Amino acid sequence: MKTTLIDHACLWVEAENTTLLSDPCLFDIHFEDLNYYYPKVEIYREKLAQPDVLYLSHRHQDHFDIRTLAYLPKDLKVLCPQDPVMLECLKELGYTQVTVVENFEMYTVKDLKLIPTPSLSQDYYPEHGLIMQDGDVSTWNQVDTIVSPQIIECIRRICGRVDLAHLRFQPLLEQNFTFHKPCVLPFEEYSSFLKVAKALSPGCAVPGSAGERFFGRFEFLNHFVFPTTQEQFLSDLNEFAPEILNHPFYPGDIAEIMPQGVVFHTNQSEVARLIEADDRVTAFNPLFEVPRIRTLTEDAEKRIEEKRAVEKFLLQQFVPRLKRLEVMTAWTHWKVGYRLEVFGNEESDVWSIDFSKPLTIQKGYMGRFTLYEGIACSELFRLIQGTTNWDFVGASGQYRTFHNIYRVVENRFEYYPQEKKFPQPLMEVFPADRAMDREKYLKDVHRWKGQFKGL
Repeated sequence: MKTTLIDHACLWVEAENTTLLSDPCLFDIHFEDLNYYYPKVEIYREKLAQPDVLYLSHRHQDHFDIRTLAYLPKDLKVLCPQDPVMLECLKELGYTQVTVVENFEMYTVKDLKLIPTPSLSQDYYPEHGLIMQDGDVSTWNQVDTIVSPQIIECIRRICGRVDLAHLRFQPLLEQNFTFHKPCVLPFEEYSSFLKVAKALSPGCAVPGSAGERFFGRFEFLNHFVFPTTQEQFLSDLNEFAPEILNHPFYPGDIAEIMPQGVVFHTNQSEVARLIEADDRVTAFNPLFEVPRIRTLTEDAEKRIEEKRAVEKFLLQQFVPRLKRLEVMTAWTHWKVGYRLEVFGNEESDVWSIDFSKPLTIQKGYMGRFTLYEGIACSELFRLIQGTTNWDFVGASGQYRTFHNIYRVVENRFEYYPQEKKFPQPLMEVFPADRAMDREKYLKDVHRWKGQFKGL
C-alpha cells in the first residue's frame, strides 16, 4: 500500500487494485479565500486519476471542500458520516453513489478494507478516522479525531499492529486569539497526541492533517494559532516513545507501506509537488504585532452604505433584540457595562450599553465597561444581511472580544471566571446555530456547482 500526501489532510491511497482519495482539497485557496496550503504545494489536478472511492471524514471546510467536490466526477463512490448537511450538499452537487458509514463497520472496495473509527469531539456532527487494510498491511489516519484508550484498543484488536499511523500533532488556537485566551501550547491537548501514539504503538508514525495557513491581511494569525511544528512533534515523540519509528510527511511525499517496514519517497508525487517551506511564515510568536481590525470592504461608497445600515440596525433593532434573549438575565445580573467597537477602514465607532439601567444604546464611550466586542463594519453588515458566518468572522480575526465581568453588591465583590466564556451580545443576536452552519456550505454549493468539467 502507498499513501501520498497531496496537501493538508488530503491523502491519495493506493492498494494493489484500488485507489482512494480522502478529504480532497485540490485548490490552493479555500475556506472563503481565507486560507491556503503551507508548505506551499503545486497541485497538478490533470494528473490525478479517478479514484475508486472518495472518503470524507467530516464537514470541516478544510476536509469537506465544496469547490473540490464540484470539480470531481459525480459518479464516484463516496463514503461519509451520517451528516445531514454533508448529504444535502453531495446530493445538490449531483453525487449519486453516497454510502453513510458507521463506527467500526467494515466497507470493502475491491481489495481495500475501510473501517471508520469514532471521535470524542464535542461537535454536534460526526467525524471519523479511518483504518485502511489491503490484506498485507494496515494504516490508520486519525484526521482530526479525539480518541480514548478504548478506541485505541479497538483499533489494535482490528489491526494487530498498525503499520503506519497518520497522527494529530497540531493544536489550533483560533478561538484563543478571538476570545482573548492565552495563545500558548495547550499542554494537556498536545501531550494527549503523544499518549495516543504511545498507546497505539504503530510500526511507523507521521504527522497528519495540519498544513494550512492564513494569507494577505490575515497572515499575522499564523504566529498566534499554530503553536508547534512537525519537527517539534517528532522530536518529542522520539523522547516520549523512542520505540516508534517516525518520519516527517509533507505535500508530495509518498509512504510505501510493506510488511517489513515503511519506505518514504520525498516529494516524488506526480500530482503534488512541494515548492516552498519557510519557517518564518509560520513561526509561532504570540508577541507578534497585532494589526487593528479593518473593514474588508474596499469601495469607499460601499463602506458608507454599510456604515449607515449598521448604525440604523444598532439604533433601531439591536436593543429590542437583546431584550428578547434569555441571556438578558445574565447581563443584568452582572450589571454589565458593554462596549461595542465597529471598525471602518481607518476609524472606528464606539457604542455603549449599561445593563444596570433601563436599556438604551449610546454612541461613544461610557465610563464603566466590563464586556467588549470589536468587529469590522463589513462583517457586522454581513451578519445583519445573513451573508456570513461566525466561522469566517472569528477565524479571520475580524471579530475580537474580552471580558472583565464583576459586580459589587452590598459589600461583596463577585466576579465571573476569566477562563469561562461569557455571553456576547453580537453572538447571541446572530447565533452560530445549525441554520447558519448549513447556509455557509450551501452558499459554496451554489457558487461552484457546474463550474468544472472535472477529471
